[in-house]
Amino acid sequence: MILHSNTTLAVFAIVTSVAALSLGDAVIKATGLALPLWQMFVLRSALTVPVLWWLVRRRAQTHVSGRGWILLRCVLLVAMWVSYYSALPVMPLSLAAAAYYTGPLMIVALSAVVAQRWPGIRVMLAIVCGFVGVVLIIRPDMSGFAVGAILPIAAAGFYACAMVLTSAKCRDADPFVLALALNIAFVVAGLSLGVFSGLEGSFILGPWQPIDMMLIATVSLLAGLILIGSVGAAIAYQKGPPATVAAFDYSYLVFSLIWGAVFFAEWPDRIAFIGIVIIMIAGLCALPRRTEPTSLDAP
Repeated sequence: MILHSNTTLAVFAIVTSVAALSLGDAVIKATGLALPLWQMFVLRSALTVPVLWWLVRRRAQTHVSGRGWILLRCVLLVAMWVSYYSALPVMPLSLAAAAYYTGPLMIVALSAVVAQRWPGIRVMLAIVCGFVGVVLIIRPDMSGFAVGAILPIAAAGFYACAMVLTSAKCRDADPFVLALALNIAFVVAGLSLGVFSGLEGSFILGPWQPIDMMLIATVSLLAGLILIGSVGAAIAYQKGPPATVAAFDYSYLVFSLIWGAVFFAEWPDRIAFIGIVIIMIAGLCALPRRTEPTSLDAP
C-alpha cells in the first residue's frame, strides 16, 4: 500500500520529541529532584492533562475512534517507562541505556513482520550503524551484566510495539488525543503504584515527597517537556515510516551529550564524537530517496 508520508515532518517531530525528553532527564538531574516515579507520574501528568484536554476540545476531537488500540498503546508506553526505571537500581546506567536502544532495531523487525516485507538494505544498514554509534558513545561495561538487563530490553520491546502500533492502527488519531490518553494513563499508573508506596530508598515506590514552590516550578517544566515529547512522538510515527523515524530516535543520545555539556560541563571524548557522527550519517542514510515512493511499513 502506497501512502504519501510526510517524512520531513516526521523527522522534525521525533528530533523535537527526543530533545524535549532528554532535556527533562537533564533537568531532573540538575535540580536534584528526588521524587519517586509514581509521584512523578501523578504530578507531571496532572499538570499536562488539563492543557491537552483544552487542546483536544479546541480541535473538536472529542469523538475518538479506535479506543482499544489507543488504550493498548498507553499500556505499552507506561510499561516501557516502569520497566526501564526498574532496571536502574540493579545495573549500570550505561548498560541499561545500551539495552534500551535496541528498540529501533526491534521497530524495524516488527514493521517488517507486520508489513510482510523487509526494508531495503540501506535502511537496515543505517539502523545497525546507529546502534554502533550508540555503543561508541556510552561504551557499556558488560561486567555489570545481571538478570536486571532483561528489564531495559523489555522496555525497548514495549516501545517498539507501541510505535509500530501507532503507525499501523493509530495513524488517523489526533496526536493530541494520543498524548492526552497517555498522560491520563500516567496518572492512573502513578496512583495505582502509589497504593504500594512508602518504601524508603525506592525510586519506584518511595514515600510521598513534600511539595514546595521549587518543586512545582520544576514539575511544571517537566510537564511542558513531556507534552512536547508525547505529541512529537505520536506525530512522528503517524507521518513517517517507522524504520526511518527509528533511525532519528537515536538522536536522544546526542541531545543527552549536549545537555550534559550545558548543565554539567561533561564533554564527550573523541570516540563519543565518532559515535555522534555515525548516528547522524545513519539517520540521513535512512531517509528515502526522492525517486523512491514512501511505503507504509505497517498496514
